Amino acid sequence: MKYELLAPAGDLEKLKIAILYGADAVFIGGLKFSLRSRASNFTLEDIKEGCDFAHKHNAKVHVTCNIVMHNIDLDGIKEYLKELENAGVDAIIASSIYILKMVKEYTKMEAHVSTQFSSSNQEAINFFSDLGLDRVVLARELSLIEIEKIKQNTNIDLECFIHGGMCVSISGRCMLSNNMTNRDANRGGCAHSCRWCYDLLDEFGKKYNKDDDYFSMSSKDLCAIKAIPRLMDLGINSFKIEGRMKSLHYIATVVNTYRKIIDEYNLNHNIKDFKIYEDAISKAENRLTSTGFLYGIPTIEEQLYDLNLTVPTKEFVGIVLSYDEFDKMLYVEQRNYFLPNSILEVFTPSKTFNIKIGNIYDMDDNILDAARHPKQHIKFKCDIKLNPYDMLRLGE
Repeated sequence: MKYELLAPAGDLEKLKIAILYGADAVFIGGLKFSLRSRASNFTLEDIKEGCDFAHKHNAKVHVTCNIVMHNIDLDGIKEYLKELENAGVDAIIASSIYILKMVKEYTKMEAHVSTQFSSSNQEAINFFSDLGLDRVVLARELSLIEIEKIKQNTNIDLECFIHGGMCVSISGRCMLSNNMTNRDANRGGCAHSCRWCYDLLDEFGKKYNKDDDYFSMSSKDLCAIKAIPRLMDLGINSFKIEGRMKSLHYIATVVNTYRKIIDEYNLNHNIKDFKIYEDAISKAENRLTSTGFLYGIPTIEEQLYDLNLTVPTKEFVGIVLSYDEFDKMLYVEQRNYFLPNSILEVFTPSKTFNIKIGNIYDMDDNILDAARHPKQHIKFKCDIKLNPYDMLRLGE
């Protein structure tokens, strides 16, 4: 069975990184009908370029049209869907039955029911199957036992979230953002109110917490590393990573880790050491994680009440632009501060290793005392040939 690893992409660069580091498909947002309105959403030209790149690498592109529809949103859907089809899009993810029916009636793209619909029982999923839809993204509030029962009683492709942010409410139906900021979370404007810092007051307005202390009410991020074998055994078709607004380094690290887990279990029907994968993801994940609802109703251990409880990440310092084999010079776009004579960890789609660098130069051959300007193009000697989109971290 072919298992799809589905990754987020907030822009073209992230799309390419996700695919190069192991994604079978990416999901992106266009400029219309999409949640995550603050993400770097794609123009039609971007979408066409992304589809061309994906198809060249035997990957697919899914476009989200998953806002909660109001009457004001009805105009132009058919025309937009045709434009997406002409750009090469493979599937549309939507929570609106109207949009999903339009996809099936007027295009040849697949129609996927978004997690925004909170599909959590077999009868709802069979209803979508009877409509001729192609896939249902399951609600994030399901346990492995519930997922197994649904899989046994449905015949449509199923997609599960395996990594990323968890909503404090039910699959994105929170109204805190609307109430507190007038930004509609279900129409692309979530202000992440659950992650704010709060004082706890008694009925007389007296604070329980100290001045330098505060509370939040968010969930820990989802990390389903140890559940992947079970989900594969159940026959789940697609494994979805959340995070269209995450960094290049985060996407590459998380995608590559799950790619290796899926491939190892496919090959050996066994995972030799989960800790290898947990350590790999920890280099990019700075929020505490849990298994969400997968092993039952979350307890206090799955909540994040103190946002100070974050963990340091492995510092992402640069991305490779090119390599001059004649001069053995590596050209890099710098992302975070690092010094000459450092040990850097090279992270590629296939392996990870350390290199020792000497002097750092700008593009005019001036020696730099530090790489201190994000997005600056710099260079330094490197005896090992690296490829575009290989990444550099601070080594140990």
